[in-house]
Amino acid sequence: MNLEAIRTFCLSLDGTEEDQPFGDQTLVFKVTGKIFLLLSLDSTPVQFNVKCNPDLAIELREQYECVLPGYHMNKKHWNTIIVNGMLNNNKLKRMIEDSYTLVQAKKR
Repeated sequence: MNLEAIRTFCLSLDGTEEDQPFGDQTLVFKVTGKIFLLLSLDSTPVQFNVKCNPDLAIELREQYECVLPGYHMNKKHWNTIIVNGMLNNNKLKRMIEDSYTLVQAKKR
C-alpha cells in the first residue's frame, strides 16, 4: 500500500475524519473525535501508527520486523508499521480496521 491507498482506505471507514493537527507532515485519521491512525507524509518507506490490543501489539512486534513500538505514542497500545512489503495489503488493512474498531468502541 502506498500513501494514497492508506488514506483512501481510512476515509472509506464510516465516520472517519482527516486532519493535520501536528503539522503538514502527518495526516491524522479520527473516528468519534479520537485518533486511530497517524500517517507520515515524509517517510520512506511509508509508515503509520495504529492502535492495537496490548497483547497483540507485542505478538506482532515479535513476529514482524516491520512492526515497532509506536513512535511518539504509548508503546503499550500503539504500533508503528513500516510498509516495506513484509506485510500484504490485507494484513495492513486488518491492522487499520482493528485500530479503528478499538477507538470507535471506546466512545460507546
